Amino acid sequence: MVYKIEFGSNKPKKYIKKLKDKILKKKFSDLIFKDIAIDPYSGEPKEGDLATIYTKKLWYQKTQYRIGYKIEDDNTIVIILLIGTRENFYEELKRLL
Repeated sequence: MVYKIEFGSNKPKKYIKKLKDKILKKKFSDLIFKDIAIDPYSGEPKEGDLATIYTKKLWYQKTQYRIGYKIEDDNTIVIILLIGTRENFYEELKRLL
């Protein structure tokens, strides 16, 4: 079953749109629309304050990027909440919630 992808805000869309590296854009696109949409539970479940959130890691040119998302099984929807580098990722994710 393929989950529908939605964006919780414009932040993740803007982040991808601002990227100048086409290879990195493609990697994000593949990760979201192929990996996460097909198997959202393959991400790492968070604990504590972020208990309802899953994250997926992406390494590119020695930089670690993260995608934070929430799964709604009732409607088979994955909501992408945040995309960014590892630095300050979780603090920003907590602010969004």
